[in-house]
Amino acid sequence: MTRIPRTALKIALAAAASLLAIGAAEAADCKIGISMKTLDAPYFAAQEVSAKKHAEELGCEVISADAQNDLNKQIADIEDMVAQGIGALIVNPRDSKGMVPAVNAASAAGVKVFVIDSTLDPTANFVTLVQSSNSRNGMLVGQWLADQTKGKDLKIALLSGDKGNEVGQERRLGVLAGLLEGQLRNEGRARFEVVGQGWGLWGHEGGLKAMEDLLVANPDINVVLGENDSMVLGARKALEQAGRVDDVLLLAAADGQKEALQMIKEGTYGATGLNDPALVASTAVDLAKKALDGELPGDTSKITYTTPTAITKDNVDQYYKADAVF
Repeated sequence: MTRIPRTALKIALAAAASLLAIGAAEAADCKIGISMKTLDAPYFAAQEVSAKKHAEELGCEVISADAQNDLNKQIADIEDMVAQGIGALIVNPRDSKGMVPAVNAASAAGVKVFVIDSTLDPTANFVTLVQSSNSRNGMLVGQWLADQTKGKDLKIALLSGDKGNEVGQERRLGVLAGLLEGQLRNEGRARFEVVGQGWGLWGHEGGLKAMEDLLVANPDINVVLGENDSMVLGARKALEQAGRVDDVLLLAAADGQKEALQMIKEGTYGATGLNDPALVASTAVDLAKKALDGELPGDTSKITYTTPTAITKDNVDQYYKADAVF
């Protein structure tokens, strides 16, 4: 048995301890907080899963919290993360204006803040907002609708998320602007009417209930436009129950939910805008890591958009993933 000289052993142990210390320091340098306004929807659940997975792949420590759609809880979650020493925060804000003080406090504490998906008031001190372009996606979906319905008077039932939500407003206005431009280009006139607006709270059950009410008040509906796929999928159930599913065109301003893409493939759903939660979340994590490493350009735009796309039967195979979380 070969004996290692005591001096050499001490040097080896010291080197090992030094490496461990360096590794611990590097881990501490990449500690990321993820604050989600809710996980009670497939889209947000997929976003959180992707953000955590990608951050861990990059060697970062992750703290994650679900605010459960409670503004005060989300503020407390962020305060707790800052106290635990996060270097970067990825936040999907519950309220555009209500989250400003918490974000500003985190930034003042030296935390690099990145916003995902939901809009945050631009007066807040954050690095960049990562999202799909609601208005550009909407424009493409609206133009597709105009091309598919030439010469037809459209009676549109609008399914919106919740009142005052800026993302919802951007989405619906984008689609309606695209539809208007498309009809003017194709026919030189506008041929649509929004006959009613229902509030589906972004979910399947809310979309079903809102659609039931809209159908009673507006039996001549021939298009259902939702601000996300989940509400439209719920509305489809209401249409099935009313025996109207075959004569109403379904489309959403955004998301690209797996179930909606399957229906697009089958020809039972018209179109949706690409709002890939995994892409949005992983992009934010990449930017956060660069910021922590001092590699993020100082002139980074306040908004970072993913590429806008309308998903239709022509291109759905590029985006459909049977094993996707969302």
